[in-house]
Amino acid sequence: MRISVFITCFNDTLFPQTGRAMVELLERLGHEVEFRPEQTCCGQMHMNSGYRDEGLELAARMRRVFDGAEVIVTPSASCAGHVLEHEPGLPVHELSQFLTGVLGVEEVGARYPARVAYHPTCHSLRALRVGDGPGRLLAAVEGLDLVEIDEADQCCGFGGTFAVKNAEVSMAMLDDKLSAIERSGAEVVTAVDNSCLMQIGGGLSRRGSPVSTLHLAEILAAT
Repeated sequence: MRISVFITCFNDTLFPQTGRAMVELLERLGHEVEFRPEQTCCGQMHMNSGYRDEGLELAARMRRVFDGAEVIVTPSASCAGHVLEHEPGLPVHELSQFLTGVLGVEEVGARYPARVAYHPTCHSLRALRVGDGPGRLLAAVEGLDLVEIDEADQCCGFGGTFAVKNAEVSMAMLDDKLSAIERSGAEVVTAVDNSCLMQIGGGLSRRGSPVSTLHLAEILAAT
């Protein structure tokens, strides 16, 4: 299959290793991967900040950029959810959805010996409804011990501009999430959105916690 990758501006700017890991994983599974360099922000950031017209134009631009693509895969449930809401005809899939739902794959040849907790991000849980796909992928990773987080479906407090406009509420929500992660005994917490992992990772660092963060794509690419 020829796969067009949508890396997202957040990953491209702050977490480029996640995009590289996704490409490595897809190629290891035998697929041809293309990157269209004219891709830009999908418009979610603009919509969240009240710039609706600009956000809709960027979402519409996605259709032009990925014209003719057989399938589009991204390591961001948040951006995938935004694009599908405003351009529902585009064949956009978040990575775990693509692997489990389109390819029907759970075991991807990964090895990652660590205790790992999975945080279901709000967009993956409520917008995309990815279900238990990420958990099934993690359970199939050699050496990985998957542990549960109490009240895992609770928001980490990021929510894009919500964390800026409502900082005190955001930090209170984050504190609850961090405590639940630490109680789980996890060494690593993973998710399908680096935005939430940045929020969680920053909080863990400020606490001096030994728990680290890593995107699902990077765990699945590990051998």
